[in-house]
Amino acid sequence: MTQFPFRVLAFLAGLMGSSGVALAAAAAHVGDGAARLGPASTFLLFHACAVLGAAALTDRGVLQRRLGLLGAFSVVLGTALFSGDLTIRHFFSRALFSMAAPTGGTLLIVAWLILALAAIWPCKAS
Repeated sequence: MTQFPFRVLAFLAGLMGSSGVALAAAAAHVGDGAARLGPASTFLLFHACAVLGAAALTDRGVLQRRLGLLGAFSVVLGTALFSGDLTIRHFFSRALFSMAAPTGGTLLIVAWLILALAAIWPCKAS
C-alpha cells in the first residue's frame, strides 16, 4: 500500500506542531494573546500528536484504513478551522469566515468519533 497519505499526515502534523509552538510564544509575548492564541496553540499541539498517532495506527492496521485516514484528515481540517479562526480574530479582528471556529470544533468531535469507529470496524486481513 502507498505511504503517500501517511507522509502527508506527518507533514501536516509537523506544520500543526510548529504553528502551535509559535502561537504559544506569541501568546506569551502579546498583551491579550492568552484569550485566543492560547487555546489555538493548545489545539494545534495536542491534535498534531493525535494526527501522528492516528496515522501510525492506521498504517499498522490497527485502525480500519479508510476510516482512519478520514478521521486523521478530519482532525487536521477541524483544527485548522478552529485554531485558524481564533488566530485570525486575534491578529486581524475579523473571523476567518462566519462560524469557522464552531464548524472546526464540530468537525473535531466528528473526527474523534470516526477514529473511534475505525478502531472497532473490522480490518481486511493483510
